[in-house]
Amino acid sequence: MILFPAIDLKDGLAVRLQQGDMARATIFNRDPAAQAHVFESQGFKHLHVVDLDGAFAGKPMNVTAVERILETVGLCVQLGGGIRDMKTVEGWLAKGVNRVIIGTAAVRDPALVKEAAKKFPNRVAVGLDAKDGKVAVEGWAETSELTALDIAKRFEDAGVAAIVYTDVARDGMLQGINWDATIALADAISIPVIASGGLASIDDIKTMTQPRASKLQGAIAGRALYDGRLDAAEALKMIRAARGS
Repeated sequence: MILFPAIDLKDGLAVRLQQGDMARATIFNRDPAAQAHVFESQGFKHLHVVDLDGAFAGKPMNVTAVERILETVGLCVQLGGGIRDMKTVEGWLAKGVNRVIIGTAAVRDPALVKEAAKKFPNRVAVGLDAKDGKVAVEGWAETSELTALDIAKRFEDAGVAAIVYTDVARDGMLQGINWDATIALADAISIPVIASGGLASIDDIKTMTQPRASKLQGAIAGRALYDGRLDAAEALKMIRAARGS
């Protein structure tokens, strides 16, 4: 069970959005690498990074900020946003990203996910962001007609490392993760699922350590860590206790 602190990048800054709306961005740190160092010093071992501008542009846009994060910390970094072709997958993995997350292309070009997962075992994840049960793409600007389960099942035997599942309505709103939908997805597929969107407090950590959530690989925490609603030390201690380590 892993708790991933999140850094969302917009114009080279560490921000948090509300419900994926670029017009509702709060700047939390003007130096994303310094923020990554804070998370590392708090005891986190993993980091979730999203190139928000890249998600809209369809190509990497915050390359310098990501490179500085990779140079600054020794965390296991997973990165999403604007990863739509094999060249980009290969480029990020070569730079030191541990795992890439493919979102829009998983809907539009499932063959890319399968090819990348085969070429880079355990280093390719799929990001599924749901609006009213349907998967949103292009930085959440558009909604497809497919459900998260429809798409996840495409990759059951492809070697995908994880599904990062986000409820867009909850994201950045501090209303708590949509555990029912997330756990239902995890129970329906063999691929590990990471919960995302709205983690609000230690109560969410308690839920993620319960037996019913045992198939989850972990959860992503954003705004709650930045504004102090979630105490990093308490959360990590609870997870360690649940793991028995």
